[in-house]
Amino acid sequence: MTQSNESPRPSRRAVLAGASALVLGACTGGTSTSGADASAGTASPGGALPSTGGAPARPTASASGPGWVRAENARPGTTAWRIDTAHQASETELAGYTSTASVLPGESFGLHLSSALGAVTVRAYRLGHYAGTGAREIWSSRAVPATRQPAPAEDALHTVRCAWPETLRIDTSGWPEGSYLLRLEAGGRARYVPIVVRSRTTAGRLVIVSAVTCHQAYNQWGGYSLYKGPDRSFATRASAVSFDRPYDKNGAPLVLTHEQGPIFVAEGLHRPDLDLAYVTSWDLHRDPGLLAGARGLVSPGHDEYWTVPMRRHVEAARDAGTNLAFLGANALYWRARLSPDGRLLTCYKDASLDPQHSSPETTVQWRQSPHPDPENSLTGMLYEAFPAEADLVVHDPGFFLLAGTGAKKGERYAGLVATEIDRAYPVAGTPANLQVVAHSPVPQFQKPDTHSDMTYYTAPSGAGVFAVGTMAWAAGLRGAHARPRIDERAATFARTVTANLLHAMAEGPMGRAHPARANLEGIGAPSRTATGTGGPVARA
Repeated sequence: MTQSNESPRPSRRAVLAGASALVLGACTGGTSTSGADASAGTASPGGALPSTGGAPARPTASASGPGWVRAENARPGTTAWRIDTAHQASETELAGYTSTASVLPGESFGLHLSSALGAVTVRAYRLGHYAGTGAREIWSSRAVPATRQPAPAEDALHTVRCAWPETLRIDTSGWPEGSYLLRLEAGGRARYVPIVVRSRTTAGRLVIVSAVTCHQAYNQWGGYSLYKGPDRSFATRASAVSFDRPYDKNGAPLVLTHEQGPIFVAEGLHRPDLDLAYVTSWDLHRDPGLLAGARGLVSPGHDEYWTVPMRRHVEAARDAGTNLAFLGANALYWRARLSPDGRLLTCYKDASLDPQHSSPETTVQWRQSPHPDPENSLTGMLYEAFPAEADLVVHDPGFFLLAGTGAKKGERYAGLVATEIDRAYPVAGTPANLQVVAHSPVPQFQKPDTHSDMTYYTAPSGAGVFAVGTMAWAAGLRGAHARPRIDERAATFARTVTANLLHAMAEGPMGRAHPARANLEGIGAPSRTATGTGGPVARA
């Protein structure tokens, strides 16, 4: 995803019955602002405040086998997790960050707080479907004493790193696996802090990834992101960003914009044996065997920053039969590095500035020298352009994941192509059997003749790889009017296709029953190089 003040960049049949019977309840959460479109807690005398100061987690469904997702979502949900604009705390009034991006069920994590509003109450909400409410309260704390911490200074790389004391240690015993929002409440105002309770195993399960590397790259808290500094210019950006700081805006902007929708749809499926697993991009990076035996991996709406280990581990899973789904655009665009503890993300975006300038881990675009490895060999497409605003146009209505939509060739779905887009090109790295499902014209000031594509290919292992090629897809999954021009018809289309996709992925390698049928040449896609000035290349 881009931001408007970045430096300029050239653009570039049968599915399981009942899949479209997905509950289509509204799920418009909180103050989820798109990334495109303050003083710390006081620890108790002996150290951190104990987690036993809060209410214990309620008994919950066990994530030990098929059916737990359906059982979990049959429990009462609530809309109390949402924060409306009038009650959203500013970054200096209330803020917090966790000591880790993910924990296993039963592990504890530290919460570091800053409050200019006095004592803080923390409530943990697990994102899901829950009869359309979108979340369930799992745990709450007592009022925790907290004070305002001084703002940290940046280092030579413009890295902002907080050293706030641990205010509260939270025990996750009884918490089911999933994506969580901690709702901080003080003085009648509130703010989020995200955390993932990750799965112990992914074998036989559909894996939903929280793209925490991308979240941190865009995080402007403290003045610096990988995109800009306090003067809003690309020239003053940070070269490395720390996880030891809160997130900006509402505290979890990219979770709400790009991940809430896919989670809502996945957890609302009417499939009694559905088995989901939850991980973060940090977990994909550090554990080569994390995806062993997984049925499928779902990359959310914005998953832009990948390390070399992340990519190799996902490629290995695909080559062993794990299906992949990219429910956004601009995935796998920047090559980044993570520190051994996972708390520092580095991306110079310029090989000449990177001390590891000749390394295969040089932090430039994946398609750039000195070690080009364009994203299309994994996702099927190349990042194409920003900004975009168009309708999705169906090209291949017989495609198996469109079952139940009633779509015909040329059918348009309002507003489902937006923000950033991907496009298929007949170039090196593009799978030979790539099937174009939607081919949507996009009026765009940089490239007036461009398109956004939706694609599918199958690997020799039988794995199927599906990519929607538009960042507005996740908005469609949140529901009608989640962004301008997405109406009920478009939202229903996106949810039906995604439900079909998740059902098919859960059955095993999609290519065994549904091999891809190459049709890229038939749409007249221009032949361009994936690197250099001849193709859709650089972005900030």
